[in-house]
Parts: sequence; C-alpha cells; structure tokens
Amino acid sequence: METVTSEKLMQDMRLVVADAEDLLKATAGQTGERIEKIRAKAEESLRTARNRIQIASKAVQETTTEAARSVDQQVRSNPWTAVGVAAGVGLVLGILLGRR
Repeated sequence: METVTSEKLMQDMRLVVADAEDLLKATAGQTGERIEKIRAKAEESLRTARNRIQIASKAVQETTTEAARSVDQQVRSNPWTAVGVAAGVGLVLGILLGRR
C-alpha cells in the first residue's frame, strides 16, 4: 500500500481541479437551466478547492521552513552532536545496506 504524503495529496488535488476545469470548458456550449445550475455549483466548488489548496500549500511551506530553521539552529548550537548523529545514522545505514 502506498504511503500518502501531503505533497502527493496536493498534487492529486491540483489534478482534480484541472480535470474539473477541463470538464467545465468542454460543457461550455451546453445550454439549459439544469446545466447552468450544475456549472455554477461546480465553479463555486472549484473556487473553494483552489483557495483551500493555496492555504494548505502555504501552511506546508511555513511548517517546512520553520522546521528547517529549527534544525539549523540546533546544528549551529551543537555542531559536534550533529556530527555524531550523522555518523551514527550513516553507520546504521551502511550496516543495513551491507547485509543485502
């Protein structure tokens, strides 16, 4: 089973929005009261989805930036600890990959 990441989810949402926009363009020539109501509802849903995607994208970007700043600050405060942790992770990965 594939692990769903927030980036994958955002890509999927963008694809759905793009497909819905293409569908609305394809049905632009259709007339009728029912079609107009459906198109208006779909356009409103698309606007809402675009806004939510933008908000979620900004939130993910801010969270990632803050995490990077925090890690940078920790590494600068404790450089030898960071070197030790990196060496330990490298050793563990080397052992695990060497077993194959």
